[in-house]
Amino acid sequence: MARDAKLSLIPLGGLGEIGKNMTVVKYGENILVIDSGLMFPEEEMLGIDIVIPDITFLLENKEMVRGIVLTHGHEDHIGALPYVLRQINVPVYGTKLTLGLLQGKLKENDVAGGVKLNTVKPRDVVDIGPFKVEFIRVSHSIPDAVAIAIHTPQGTVLHTGDFKFDQTPVDGQITDFSRLAELGHEGVLVLMSDSTNVERPGYTLSEKSVGHTFDETFRAAKGRIIVATFASNVHRLQQAIATAYKYERRVAIAGRSMVNVIGIASELGYIDFPKELFVELDEINRLPADKVVLLTTGSQGEPMSALTRMAMRDHRQIDILPGDTVIISANPIPGNEKLVARTIDHLFKQGADVIYESFSGIHVSGHPSQEELKLMMNLAKPKYFVPVHGEYRHLIKHANLAAELGIPRSNIFVGENGVVLEFNKKSARMNGRVTAGRVLVDGLGVGDVGNIVLRDRKQLSQDGILIVVVTINKESGLVAAGPDIVSRGFVYVRESEELMEEAKEKVKLALVKCEEKGVTEWASIKSNVRDVISKYLYEKTRRRPMILPIIMEV
Repeated sequence: MARDAKLSLIPLGGLGEIGKNMTVVKYGENILVIDSGLMFPEEEMLGIDIVIPDITFLLENKEMVRGIVLTHGHEDHIGALPYVLRQINVPVYGTKLTLGLLQGKLKENDVAGGVKLNTVKPRDVVDIGPFKVEFIRVSHSIPDAVAIAIHTPQGTVLHTGDFKFDQTPVDGQITDFSRLAELGHEGVLVLMSDSTNVERPGYTLSEKSVGHTFDETFRAAKGRIIVATFASNVHRLQQAIATAYKYERRVAIAGRSMVNVIGIASELGYIDFPKELFVELDEINRLPADKVVLLTTGSQGEPMSALTRMAMRDHRQIDILPGDTVIISANPIPGNEKLVARTIDHLFKQGADVIYESFSGIHVSGHPSQEELKLMMNLAKPKYFVPVHGEYRHLIKHANLAAELGIPRSNIFVGENGVVLEFNKKSARMNGRVTAGRVLVDGLGVGDVGNIVLRDRKQLSQDGILIVVVTINKESGLVAAGPDIVSRGFVYVRESEELMEEAKEKVKLALVKCEEKGVTEWASIKSNVRDVISKYLYEKTRRRPMILPIIMEV
């Protein structure tokens, strides 16, 4: 291959949004993919389970894809892989815990067979096609997180993944500062850096600080302690378990994802505890209240999560009791604030003492604040800079931070999903776009729900539906029965008989007019009925329910 082949970086997810991170590195006829994450649906995505990146570009260039490399095991970085690997079966590279969590997801989705998973360690260098891929240890809220340096003939691309500079990490595994500095000395062509916390000045607190807060809270609590956090926050879980052990409390787990992650992490040696510390969920009701800690999912107020069901008195095994201390050890993801607030209100109503405020020290972020972002840039000394992993305002603020540190504005690229960034040793430019966007997963359907279906769901949720049933005689073309009207989510028929009778008369008149004009096309008849009844109902109620005319022939 010519050594002057083009080097392109193409974000397929994670720009202008939090989640579904995915970046394509293309050199000549070779593609390497960094991460493959999902995001959770926004409020208006009614009924949608998860959102994954649109991988049309990868499918169109399937034969070029050499592998997928992973930065860490969070859902927003590995969650789309079960869907991607069904369509593109290429080798996947990641650290031990990352692949352990991925394996669980692949089994759950029946994709495990035939997928080539390759375990790497920090400081490993792996040849994938023409790319020399180097894995560099960083701190994050999950163990085994790495930044990825991709060495190409045009230069080195450094992708930070999610990181923070934690000087006292829970597992003692400190960020590989020396290697980052060496890379900066050798020369980094492009730095792609995490923008999630760019609005926060200073430094992000160490994960260990949460351990101190746990200690104080556990010591003061008189009743049961319930800790809700992200299932994947392994360091947080380890600290909660260690504190429970210190205060001679037994630990139970609620929530399927929490059970899975603790199982995988302990099997691989990332969580350490004496086996006798754990008890089954239904056993905790038989233990003294001051001898119990419950680890649970539901820190985001998810309607079906264990904590929310407990708060709503809807959990099969656990009720919230007066005197319980509930620690919500997570900040609400943007969009989840109402759900979390509602859960907290219900917990207070049950008599629990809830600790949830960010100033209480029960949660710290896993992402870098401004001073850490500056330090990463100063270590890497990149020629070009591309902010990633953040909403658009985060990317702009991160770009401004880079300019403050002396990176020329012409060398900073604030992109969007799908934009093609081309680099060589001397120059860089934005050069066109590829297909990128959101694929919605609803139940077993992947991508079969689009804007039209969501628009219909929105209309149904706001104004309901009206079904008009008419039976027409096939030979004479005259109305044989009906019209009958069925209403759901619009008005209660018995209380609005007058409105419904009037609506039926309007339908009859519309059908008579169709007969007089000799209109026999079903589509035209349906359209006339829909227009007439829609206009009438809007005049009477100022609502626009979905009108569904059904014509049957006899």
